[in-house]
Amino acid sequence: MVLKEKNILIGVTGSISAYKACELIRTLQKKGAKVRVTMTPSAREFVGELTFKALTETEVLSNWKDGKTGLEHIFWARWADSFVIAPASANTIAKLRYGIADNFLTSVALAYDKPLVIAPAMNTKMYENKATVENIKVLKERGNILVDPCEGILACGEEGTGKLADIDHIETAIIYSILPKPFKGKKILITAGGTREFFDPIRYISNASSGQMGYALAKMCYSLGGEVVLISAPTSLKKPYGVKVIDVVSAEEMFNVVIKEMEDADIIIMNAAVADFRPKEYSSQKLKKSKEHPVVELEPNPDILLEIGKRKRSDQIVIGFAAESENLIENAKNKLKRKNLDVIVANLLEVFSKDRHKGIIIFSSEEILEIPELSKEESAYFILKSIFKF
Repeated sequence: MVLKEKNILIGVTGSISAYKACELIRTLQKKGAKVRVTMTPSAREFVGELTFKALTETEVLSNWKDGKTGLEHIFWARWADSFVIAPASANTIAKLRYGIADNFLTSVALAYDKPLVIAPAMNTKMYENKATVENIKVLKERGNILVDPCEGILACGEEGTGKLADIDHIETAIIYSILPKPFKGKKILITAGGTREFFDPIRYISNASSGQMGYALAKMCYSLGGEVVLISAPTSLKKPYGVKVIDVVSAEEMFNVVIKEMEDADIIIMNAAVADFRPKEYSSQKLKKSKEHPVVELEPNPDILLEIGKRKRSDQIVIGFAAESENLIENAKNKLKRKNLDVIVANLLEVFSKDRHKGIIIFSSEEILEIPELSKEESAYFILKSIFKF
C-alpha cells in the first residue's frame, strides 16, 4: 500500500556490499514498487549489470553513453519517487557532498530535487575518517537521509562499524522519504508484544502475540514524522529503525514505563497483549515435578489502558486494541467506553499472531470502519490514515 506503484531508483557504488542491493530490490518489488538501478563504473567490478537487469527487467545505466538521448540522468531523476544509494562508498559520499557529477549516478543525484537516502558501507577507518564524518554531516544538514552502517566483521576481516545497514532499515528510510509528515513534532507512545508473568525462573504465563502489529505501527509512525517510543514486551522481531525501544517483560513493568512516558505523549497506541493476571507467588527456585498437581494461584495485573483513560489529558489521543472471540463490535464498543478511549481497533482471534490482519475501527463518535485483509504493515498504515485523515 505504501510502496505500491512507487518508483524507486537504487544507486549502487563500488563496495563489497553491492551484492546486497539484490535483496533490497526484491524486498521493494514484493511490496509493489517499481525499481530501476544505476551503477557507478567501479560497482560493475563487484556485480554485473546483467544481474540487476534481470531483477528489474529494465535497462541499467552507469555511463551517459548507455542512454539513447544523453538526457537520461534528468529523466531518471524526475521519474524517481525515492532515490536510495546503497551501498554508498566513501568516494561517492564525497562527490555527493561537493556536487561532483562525473558519472551517471552522481549526475542523477545532482538533478534529483528531493532528499537522497544514503546507506554508507566501507571499512571502519574510512567511515571514521574526519573527511567522511564531515561529508556525512554536511549531507545530513542538507536534509538527506543517512542510514547508519552497523557493526560486524568486515570484508577485510576486521570488526567494527561499516557494514551496510539491515535491508529493513534501508526500506524504512525509503518509506520515510516518500510519506508526508503529519506527525512531525508529535511524541507517539506505542506498546507491543505479549507480557510474560513468571512463577519460577524459567516458567511463565503469556499469550500468542507476535508483536508484529505494534512494531508495524511504530515503523509507520516514525515514517510519518513522529518521535516514537515503543514499549515492547518480549518478541523475536528486529528493533524498528528510527524508534526508541524500551524493553519490558511483565505487565507491571509495562505499566510503570507507560505511566511515566505518557505524560508528554501526544498519541498513545496500546497494542500490546497484556496479561490480565499474574502468579500470586513467585518461586526463586525452579519448581520440581511432584505426584500432586501443582496449583498456581493468580492475582490481577494493573489495567494499563483503564489507568491511561483516567489520566489522559484532553489534548491526548488514546487508541486501544481488542482481540475478541465473539460479539466483536459489542465487546469493542464496551471497551471503548469503559476505558475512555478515542478509538479502538478490534479483530477476531483468527488473526491473532498471524502475518495478515483484518478487523474494524470504532471511533468514540460510534462511527465504524472496516479494515480489509492486509499485511500487518499495510494494515498499520491503513489504520493510521483512517484515524488521522492525512
